[in-house]
Amino acid sequence: MSTKTEILDLASVTPTKFWHKLDDGRVQCDTCPRYCKLHEGQRGLCFVRGNRDGEIVLTTYGRSSGYCVDPIEKKPLNHFLPGTPVLSFGTAGCNLACKFCQNWDISKSRELDTLMDQASPETIARAAAKLGCRSVAYTYNDPVIFMEYAIDVAQACRELGIKSVAVTAGYMCEEPRREFYRYMDAANVDLKAFTEDFYWKVTGAHLQAVLDTLIYLKQETLAWFEITTLLIPGLNDSDEEIEEMTRWVMEHLGPDVPMHFTAFHPDWKMRDIPPTPPATLTKARRIAMKNGVHYAYTGNVHDEDGGSTYCHRCGAKLIGRDWYDITAWHLDKEGKCTACGTTCAGVFEAKHGTWGARRQPVRLTHFTA
Repeated sequence: MSTKTEILDLASVTPTKFWHKLDDGRVQCDTCPRYCKLHEGQRGLCFVRGNRDGEIVLTTYGRSSGYCVDPIEKKPLNHFLPGTPVLSFGTAGCNLACKFCQNWDISKSRELDTLMDQASPETIARAAAKLGCRSVAYTYNDPVIFMEYAIDVAQACRELGIKSVAVTAGYMCEEPRREFYRYMDAANVDLKAFTEDFYWKVTGAHLQAVLDTLIYLKQETLAWFEITTLLIPGLNDSDEEIEEMTRWVMEHLGPDVPMHFTAFHPDWKMRDIPPTPPATLTKARRIAMKNGVHYAYTGNVHDEDGGSTYCHRCGAKLIGRDWYDITAWHLDKEGKCTACGTTCAGVFEAKHGTWGARRQPVRLTHFTA
């Protein structure tokens, strides 16, 4: 390893606080329910948290796999500042082991070269403001594993009036969950399936911890959140499973949490499974609404009806969407249906944004102080 790399590596290391020492000399990371037990010099499955000098440190603080301005609907968030741009970034690694990962080049990376871009929290906040972004999203890989960096960015953003969005699998322990979501304004939680068998065999994780995160978000925070489920043919797309999942959402989270059913495409270690038929997504959306979910969407397919928002009382189209472009807006300045006056749940302003479907990669070297 070169001297330059050594210096860069040391500059990227920051202490963490959710860990404890074991009697056998190892150190256990307590950030997520994987509870990695590490000898000196070892990293956890996530790749970015490791044992250095007898404590768990984050080894990639301030480093990113890249920055991009996206439409907020791409996260996906349909009820949080619609039409506005969001500055998105991630790091490397992941604390799940999903065989179907659609961002595997980032989440499964074990190469520091993946983390080409560097930026301080203040630089990211400054860039978001100058780029006209209303929010910053911690995405591409799970912010749970780089939570110290994400929290510092969120604090810097908050000082400039910029919101923070977590795009996450929700797989974390109670104390770090409480710490992390103090600084998040919105989240999209990836509910991978609704069986423990799927979670363990396909993602290497457990379902209950994710459900605990969803309940925590609903009961203990003011953060706006939505749920996404990638439907994989033959694995988690049965009518019975969608019935059970949506009934659970109704019982524990209520009717106003939007649900997104998105299409799988063959990737990573699941290249032998065909793409999800659009009809499967439409059926899942229909089941959710039948069970009382007010806002259910289809994703990763061209479906204007399934991507638009409707009033749950009178059926009027509130927000029309063609992919990520907003084609209709029938909410008043208080977020109510202009036809019947029913409130649409979410975080809205008097006018929607006009960012559209653009995806704009950016380099943050232009925004340093």
